[in-house]
Order: sequence, then C-alpha cells, then structure tokens
Amino acid sequence: MPGTSGRIYAPVARRPEEQETITIIQRRIVIAAGLCVMAFALIALRLVDVGILKGSVTGAAPGAGEQPAMARADLLDRNGTVLARDLPVADVYVRPHALADRHAAALELANATKVSAARLEQAFNSSHNYVLVARQVVPDVQNQIIRMGLQGLEFEPAFKRYYPEGLAAVQVLGTTDPDDNGVDGLELGLDSMLHTEQPGNGVTLSLDLRVQYALAHEVEQARETFNARAAGGIVMNVNTGEILGMVSLPDAPGEPGEDAMHADPRRDRMAQDVYELGSVFKIFTLAMAIEDHTTRLDEVFPIGKGFRIGHYTIHDAEHMPPSLTARDIFALSSNPGAAQIALRSGPARQRAFLARLGLLSRVRTELPEVAAPLVPRNWGQVETATIGFGHGISVAPLSFVTAAAEIVNGGRRIEPTFVKHDADARGDQVIKPETSATMRELLRYVVTNGTGKNADVPGYDIGGKTGSAEKIGGRHYVAHKLLTSFCAVFPIDNPRYLVFVMLDEPHGTKATHGLVLAAWNAAPLAKQIIERIAPMLGMTATTPPVVAAKDST
Repeated sequence: MPGTSGRIYAPVARRPEEQETITIIQRRIVIAAGLCVMAFALIALRLVDVGILKGSVTGAAPGAGEQPAMARADLLDRNGTVLARDLPVADVYVRPHALADRHAAALELANATKVSAARLEQAFNSSHNYVLVARQVVPDVQNQIIRMGLQGLEFEPAFKRYYPEGLAAVQVLGTTDPDDNGVDGLELGLDSMLHTEQPGNGVTLSLDLRVQYALAHEVEQARETFNARAAGGIVMNVNTGEILGMVSLPDAPGEPGEDAMHADPRRDRMAQDVYELGSVFKIFTLAMAIEDHTTRLDEVFPIGKGFRIGHYTIHDAEHMPPSLTARDIFALSSNPGAAQIALRSGPARQRAFLARLGLLSRVRTELPEVAAPLVPRNWGQVETATIGFGHGISVAPLSFVTAAAEIVNGGRRIEPTFVKHDADARGDQVIKPETSATMRELLRYVVTNGTGKNADVPGYDIGGKTGSAEKIGGRHYVAHKLLTSFCAVFPIDNPRYLVFVMLDEPHGTKATHGLVLAAWNAAPLAKQIIERIAPMLGMTATTPPVVAAKDST
C-alpha cells in the first residue's frame, strides 16, 4: 500500500501454559487491590468513629457502652466500716453538630451539671466534633439530662470515689483524681493495691473509726477551750506499729486572712509538718544516758541558776530547786538538767542514738507525705545540749511517736503502718530491754510525781511526758508562743497503746490560772482521750472507780 512500508504485523501466538500464567497473575492483582480498598475503607470508618462520633452509641442511657475494667477497691476501717468506696458515674459528652439549638442546649446542660454555660456554648460553636460537658455525673443528673431529649449525647461509664464518713480521717485517707487514681494520703500510698485488689474484698486499714471519732472530738474540744491555732493527735499500737487514729485540726476551711498552712483543711500536720517538740524529747535523752550508763538516776545535778554553755545560759520555764536528781530532772522537766545529761554522751553519740531510733530520716510508712526532719548542720556541744531538751531539731509527730514506741515496747524497732495486721511486728533490738523497762518506770514516775499528774487515769497505770516548746518568731524564740504536747503510754507495765497530743499556741484559761504549759492543757487532754478509748480497745481498769456514797437523809 502506498505510504507504508508494505510490512504486515500479525499477532504473536502464545503457548497455552503461558496464557494460563498471565491469567493467574491478573487475578492476584485484582484480589490484592480489593483487599487494599477494604483496608482503607475500614481505616476511614474508624477515623470517622473516633474523630466525629466517638463511638456508635447516640443518646445512650447511663451506663451504656463498655464499663471500666475494675472499680477501685474499698478502704475499710479495722472493724469493717466503709471509709471510701467507688460508685458508678458517667462522663457526659455531646456532638455539637447534632444539636438543633446550641445556645439552649448549653443553658440546659449547664443548669443540670453546674458547669459554665458560656464555656459550653463557646465549645459547641468551635470546630470540635466532640465536647466534654461534665465528668463524674451521678445517675440522677444523668437521668435529668436524658429527659431533655437532646440529640448527640453520650455517657461514658466511669467511677467516682465517695467517703461515707465525711471528714473522718480526711487527711489520712487522701483523695483521688477524676480518673480514679490516688492523689494524696493513703489513696496515693496504697494506689497500686487498691487497683489490683478485688473491689468486693477491700483493703482493711489499721484505723479504728471509734478511736478516730473520740480522738477528733477531744482534740477539737481542747483546741476550742485553749483557743489554739491548730492541734493534732495520734494513737498507736506500740507492738504492731498500727495507727488506730490520727487527727489534724482544723479540718475545715480556715478564716480569711489565715496563713496557708493553718487554713488548709487537708494538711496532715502529724506527718507533713515538722516541729521542735520540746521536753517530750527528754525521753530520748534519758534513754541514751541509761543505755550508756553515763548517769545514775539518783545522781544530783546543779539546776537553780541555769546551765551556761558557750555564750548561752539554759533556764527553766518554772522555778526549780537548786539541785535535782536525774530522775526528778525528767519528772519535773528541767532543761538545764537534761542539757547536762545529754552532754555526758556528747554530739557523736547523741546523733548516732537518734539515728538508730529513726529520728534523723523520713519515717517509712504507707502514707507518702511524711516530712523529713530538720537537723543541725554543725552538731557540736551547744546543739547537743539544746537537743537534749527538745530544741534545735524538728521532726514530724509521726516520727516522734514511732521512736517513743520503740523506747517503751521492749526496745525493738517498729514501722508505723496504716494497714491492719494485728500480729506483733517488733523487729531488731534498738535499745536494751533493761533500758526500756527503766524508761517505763520513769514515765510512770512523771505521772505520779511530776508534770504529768493531770494525765493520770485511775486503774490504767498511765506513763507519760510533757512537752512545752517555745516557737521561733523571726530569728528568736518567743516565750509566750508555745507548742505543747503530751506523750502517754498505757498500761505502763506492759505497754500496748501510745497516745500523743499536740496544741499549737494554746492560751491560758481561768481554770489553768492563765498558765499555758503542757501540764495544764496537753496532759489533761491525753487523760480525756484515754478515758474514752481504753474501754473501746478492751482495756479493763485494774481498780474500780470510787463511787460517792448516797445521801441517806
């Protein structure tokens, strides 16, 4: 043909086996392409579900959808009373594009959930495909929201922590966040246990709610009576380390103008704060002297004019005789006498002794907020003398209580615990049993013949020690601002329980003749607490109370 090369191309013939191979390859390509299309379709649907719908349930009833894996376990007191429990709630969400009237919906939802209507309306008119209305909404409010008939609502199941006993042990128990995780207190310290324990079982604490209420009531009464800024108390089993009660007051919001520490109702002063506790620290000074045989109890020390060391002269708050035996130095709480006794052992020994009792480090317990002590950088002769009568070193009351329990429980180490276990938990020997026995005799002598007379409870053989510490104002101690305390142990011949109470800046009353020392406020407070809790704890008085004869006329 004109204009062509004249060549004719015929189709190439293929063998049958080659044609079959091509057909199989084409079929596989088609199948693979189909699978890819399906996969992309599924991914697209999931993105729509998460980004726009956030699930397939619309206007679901409360509790619809997938429940959380497990509620947080209960917290129980040692007798089985519920202190903390999770109850089902829901987080409420809405899809703004489904709302017919966003302004009206914002007003209705805000009224029901007590959130900001302006915040909701702004969120509804933004580019968000899904808006959180409120978290941890209780069932009654959920039902109220459902009755509104709004489109685009969804309820995501959750749990909320409730405390049936209100403020009882509020600082000890702590709180949880909206995701049901522990924030502070035992809720934080026992967080992993509470998440893994079966909710029906619960975690049984060492706290005894009866003791807790009695302790809180008596401490609050004393705080009001003596117009103290703050107050607190601890009840411990000296053989198991169990804390049966721990109170920090005030536990309600403070008055306007109060400083942050005293106004914070959730602050646990017994664990989070450290104090120079004063003469209760003489327990350790005398125990060290007895342990080291540096002082005889009948040895006489000069007292009357004070004790001079360096540029300082140590005096007593009250008039003292010209001289006292070591036993009466402890019973009458003489600062010059305690300083002289402490110096017999010296700085290195005093530091090592207090360290062995755990007073120079943060105490180990389930409560995470225990404060570390404040100790001198340079521990010399002056520091040894002042620490001998409880100044110059600041510790948390929980740390003090633990060390004092070791002094009286036979001299064996314990760790404070907020989990019930009952069994004797005393560990290694920290002081000799003979030293512990002598200290119990001295503590009883304080109550029968010394500053602790107002703490005596007939029939219960109380032993104890007063503490009246001047507080620091600026760079100096202020004589009229005291921290008073009393450490009581009963029964003293075979101790089981220790009661520690503390009043921050108490004032004198007519009944105390205007006096503010611990003998007049902290000691009687300890007595009132023991009178109430001893029968609860199964303690029977060894002598019956005296009953007045009836008038026969």
